[in-house]
Amino acid sequence: MNLNRKGKTALVLALVAVVGMAFRVSWNALRDIAGAVGADNTAATLYPFVVDGLMALALIATLVLTNDKDRKFALRVLGTYTLASLVLNYVHGLVPELHGASVDWARLSGWDPANYALVLLATSLPVGSIYFGSDLVAKVLHHRPSPIPAPVANADVSAGIVSNQSTADLAESTPAPITVRPQRMPDPVTVEFVKPTLPLKPVLAVTPTPVTAIERRPVAAEPTRRRATGRLPEVARSPRTKRTPAQLLDEARTVTATWPAAKVTAEGIRREVHTSPTNARMLRDTLLAERAGTVGAAP
Repeated sequence: MNLNRKGKTALVLALVAVVGMAFRVSWNALRDIAGAVGADNTAATLYPFVVDGLMALALIATLVLTNDKDRKFALRVLGTYTLASLVLNYVHGLVPELHGASVDWARLSGWDPANYALVLLATSLPVGSIYFGSDLVAKVLHHRPSPIPAPVANADVSAGIVSNQSTADLAESTPAPITVRPQRMPDPVTVEFVKPTLPLKPVLAVTPTPVTAIERRPVAAEPTRRRATGRLPEVARSPRTKRTPAQLLDEARTVTATWPAAKVTAEGIRREVHTSPTNARMLRDTLLAERAGTVGAAP
């Protein structure tokens, strides 16, 4: 059954009232214990707030913190101080000397080891409250709550509808089991080999003809691949007849017969006659000299 806002408020107020009355009862015992270990009236009055107040702070930190490690730490502080308050209240009930209106120095136990342990516990709780309380406050202040996912519209309604449906009303039902029928393999077929009864023809003997000579056919040589860079090997080059100076001069005369004098250059002759630069310069000088002599001899 869900409580409405008024019911929740009444429950919280009742819980606060119970906790307040419990604190009042514990406050009396802790105040007498503090006076027995040497605290003055003011310190003895504030001592219960140190112990039971840290318990309330650890409880709030447990509800606020979402990190598992920090929450476990707050729970340990809450459990430790709860146990310490329980021990001191128990000792207060066992020692009648602590029940006076004004408590002076008194022993918490008749056995010396137990008395020393109880005095150590009562005096160390304020120091521990400072340390653990500061740590819990720091964890709460630096806590970043995880983002709350957006509520899904009509999630409760759809969940209720699905839960109220029977098995027959659901969209998908359990599929029926599939029965696999065994298939019978065909029987193997036996094939009998029938030996032929037809008579076999005699095989004529063939006399091999001796080969006197083997005719050799010319085999085309594999073409030599030309490298991407470099000069061709000497074997791959086509032989070229070396021309005499007279032949070069005749070819140069024929080529440059229609050239003007300005066009008769060594580079032009070299390209047309396909000769070396040295021979081209010699041919140029000879042709220019012939042309100059011909022009000088004219009337």
